[in-house]
Amino acid sequence: MRRPASIFSVFLFLCLLEPPARAGAEDLTVEIDATAIPVRVIPAEALGAALDGGQKGDIDRVYHPASVKEMASVPFHRVTYRLRTELSGEVWHWSADGTWSDPGHSQGYWVSNVKAEKPIRVSYGFRLPRRGNTHDQANQDGFSRLSDGDPAGFWKSNPYLDQHFTGEDNAANPQWVLINFEKRTRIGGLRILWADPYATEYEVQYFDGGLAKYYNTLKGRWRTFQNGKIVGGTGGDVLLPLSDTPVETYYLRILLKKSSGTAAAGSTDIRDGLGFAIRELYAGELDAKGNLSDRIVHAADGSTQTKMLTSSTDPWHRATDRDENVEQPGLDLIMQSALTHGKDVLVPTGVLYDTPENAAAEISFLKARGYDIRQIEIGEEPDGQYVTPEHYGALFIQFADAIRKANPEAVAGGPSLVQGGGDFRSEVEGWDNVPGSAGERPWMKRFLSYLIARKRSSVFGFFSFEWYPFDDLCKDEPSKQLMDHPDLVDAAFKRFEDYGVSRQIPWIITEYGYSSFSGQPEVELPAALLNAEVVARFLMRGVKTAHLFSIEPNSLVKGLQECETWGNQMALQTGPNGKVSWHLPTYYGAKLYGGEWFGEPSGLHRLYPARLAGGLASQIGLTAYALQRPDNRWSLLILNKEPARSPTVAVTIKDAELREKSWLGPHEVFQYSPRQYEWQPNGGAGHPKFSRPPARWQTPGGSPLALVLPPMSLTVVRDLHKPD
Repeated sequence: MRRPASIFSVFLFLCLLEPPARAGAEDLTVEIDATAIPVRVIPAEALGAALDGGQKGDIDRVYHPASVKEMASVPFHRVTYRLRTELSGEVWHWSADGTWSDPGHSQGYWVSNVKAEKPIRVSYGFRLPRRGNTHDQANQDGFSRLSDGDPAGFWKSNPYLDQHFTGEDNAANPQWVLINFEKRTRIGGLRILWADPYATEYEVQYFDGGLAKYYNTLKGRWRTFQNGKIVGGTGGDVLLPLSDTPVETYYLRILLKKSSGTAAAGSTDIRDGLGFAIRELYAGELDAKGNLSDRIVHAADGSTQTKMLTSSTDPWHRATDRDENVEQPGLDLIMQSALTHGKDVLVPTGVLYDTPENAAAEISFLKARGYDIRQIEIGEEPDGQYVTPEHYGALFIQFADAIRKANPEAVAGGPSLVQGGGDFRSEVEGWDNVPGSAGERPWMKRFLSYLIARKRSSVFGFFSFEWYPFDDLCKDEPSKQLMDHPDLVDAAFKRFEDYGVSRQIPWIITEYGYSSFSGQPEVELPAALLNAEVVARFLMRGVKTAHLFSIEPNSLVKGLQECETWGNQMALQTGPNGKVSWHLPTYYGAKLYGGEWFGEPSGLHRLYPARLAGGLASQIGLTAYALQRPDNRWSLLILNKEPARSPTVAVTIKDAELREKSWLGPHEVFQYSPRQYEWQPNGGAGHPKFSRPPARWQTPGGSPLALVLPPMSLTVVRDLHKPD
């Protein structure tokens, strides 16, 4: 006997085959300008995914065959490999097989083996015992050696930034140490316990300005203390009376200009004597007898020690420094994965905490393995790690030259600019007004100026940046943020062009998503809407490839901001067993714009301008993006960011004679809206209340399109009529 259909099955049937009922809301028109010069796009080149490192056990979980099958079902054909070790402030041993510069003690500077024979499934980061920064950009579980209370250890700057390697006077782009007291502190004296090499000329400064959330949003100026200029330094234990009257400040800085060039006794590696090294810092007021009341908290704990920030860190380390909690997927694992779809992979090299020799060995290894590698991204997020752009430029040249020698066909690029998003924190303010900056504040402009001044612009083969437009998840409702998003994209392009980034080289988004912080919008429909517009609008602007950062199976996390809710950048949510349990809006959104809006992945598509017309067009949060597929059929992507309105749209196309004609059916419609998805918040146990694929139906032939757009929805309309 046939069983009666359940209420759910009837509802699902209607969702898949029938258009939503008209809501009687505003009538609008989407106008496609087919007379414009189109932007040519091949989806297999333009749509990509980002694969990152993780924590202990993540590689086995993420790259389980069942998980790989789920990830590979996202219709993206490009892959960029992200380097979590670089954000962790660690050296990347891309292979466990390699050599130390001091092999007798299994320490020094590491180079992985070009001829590694065993397949590399997992690789690791190694902590830096000469670390300068209290905080890193990944795990936040390290600490600075400048305020750890252990004079036996020390911070040391990167020897590859010494004039021995750069060919430039160290004073032109000084190394620096910044002390963040986090509250106004009276400073009249500074004690420096030097290591080798020490500074023979340096300058001690205080910040005349307020406290800021981010270092590169400081408002104010650095001012040198009354007695802050030191010439003829001899190292050792030095107590400096900086001023007759103590100064109140949040920040203290030491500019290191000239080095002693000395190394510890017994050293035979020239790198040990390059740069600057300090064992411990003490700062505060001096009493009448010259005794220092130290205001620095010393602890081998990043959460309690006084915060330190340094211009660079020496990549010297030991075999015992391996960080078991940071894993990178092995190069062989990535290259042989179904996720690459047989395409070349954009691979990274370390730069801030690595050596040119290790980077060159990585590229030689990939070439020897026969992997198709064309683009090499040097480092990751140097601006987000507060690296001076001139220092990054000096390292970039050295690493690019080493890579080119290893593989003359490789193209080096970067910098994976983290501040590509909406708030433009890369507009460097007072934190970095040092000699050599020439008064130019934007980070990217200064980096390019550095290359130009040295006639080395040709080594910069592509421009990469990240796009997380909404740092502040507390500020606005998601619908308001989504409505602001097109203007943020347009502003980004104008700024990048103003910075001098050439349009003659590829522009690549190496990561995109709703926010780099955690929140509920990332697991709801706004994530799908945002991601679709990132791809559509940036491709219209000429970006070559956009890589989605979230196809790996993941779980919920709670952010650090007070108003941050549970969320994560993810397309696939895992259950308690670590297996994929739910497909989220990021997944279905990617399937919609990547697989239904676009057509044949290897075919040439043409993007055309589309605009909204009608009496209330300027007041409604709709955007539309039109393309012609390789068979000349039209395909339209419409995003409704309104939280409540359900407008009805028609579509007209302006033809070669500038006449507008209705877009007659039949049409195939795909729609993703609250009918298909709802989130059930429950702290760390939150999950979808229901999650279904986009609805799908056809419109009658020979009649104009009249389509109702539900609130917070993505709609793709495809022409089923074959053009003449």
